[in-house]
Amino acid sequence: MINLAPVILFTYLKIDPLRKTVQSLSDNFLATDTNLIIFSDGPKNINEVDRINEIRTYLKSIEGFNSVIIHEFSYNLGLSNSIIQNVTEVFKSYPSAIILEDDIITSKNFLSFMNQALNFYQNDSKILSISGYSPSIKGLETNEVYFTQRSSSWGWACWADRWSSIDWGCSQYEDFKYNRKLKKQFNRMGSDMSYMLKKQMQGYLDSWAIRFCFHQFNNNLFSVVPAISKTSNIGFNDINATNTINQFNRFKTILDNSNNEIYNFKSNITLEYKIIKKFRRNNSLFVRFIFKIISFLFES
Repeated sequence: MINLAPVILFTYLKIDPLRKTVQSLSDNFLATDTNLIIFSDGPKNINEVDRINEIRTYLKSIEGFNSVIIHEFSYNLGLSNSIIQNVTEVFKSYPSAIILEDDIITSKNFLSFMNQALNFYQNDSKILSISGYSPSIKGLETNEVYFTQRSSSWGWACWADRWSSIDWGCSQYEDFKYNRKLKKQFNRMGSDMSYMLKKQMQGYLDSWAIRFCFHQFNNNLFSVVPAISKTSNIGFNDINATNTINQFNRFKTILDNSNNEIYNFKSNITLEYKIIKKFRRNNSLFVRFIFKIISFLFES
């Protein structure tokens, strides 16, 4: 049996999504053999103390894993700093890890897929991450994988050696921001990417994920994605969601219920145009515009 990666779970204020996240994770085939490491971020103000205390009371009741380790912060790190700082800390003890936030539910074979993929690609330096999330893409077999150059933050995995090489300060951005060709290439994985990076560098966005993707782009690295999603984001309509709050979720996908644990991992790492076209559809200018209009009309 392969060595299982620990699961790192980040939580802040969302008790109901957190319960669903933990329940679905504990239903996984490999849950009882998996170490769960939880980071509970601290309050931004005194009004959040009671809710965070409620969450921490719940965290202490979690069972169904090989071990549960809880780290509580008395102050607020924020999601971006929390992930960068604490994933780095965990990687001092583990060669790889699986990362979840508290609004991501998983299929029963999520841990099976992630661990097998981590094991299969551990010596392939061209692979930066394993994604648990996939948009609904027709025409693929249940056990297939495909490759992208845009990592997903909705249930993902990485290796310590690759994580340690990331330039979180984005030192290449000054050359990038004036280069139309590079921006066009970066946006091949979604029309929103260079815009998000610009907002990040201007201080209007606090995202570890877009910096992760910029590192991926600069080093021509790939992510492994399952044909059928092993995760689903349930945080879009939650008032405390750390991601985009939107009445209509254009990222809704089919969650794998096949219980399959045998996967066809590929050694030939290439981008397949037809698949990438479908993969980036939800982040196209047209789809983003349509969903903004729908949300505006609904809220009006």
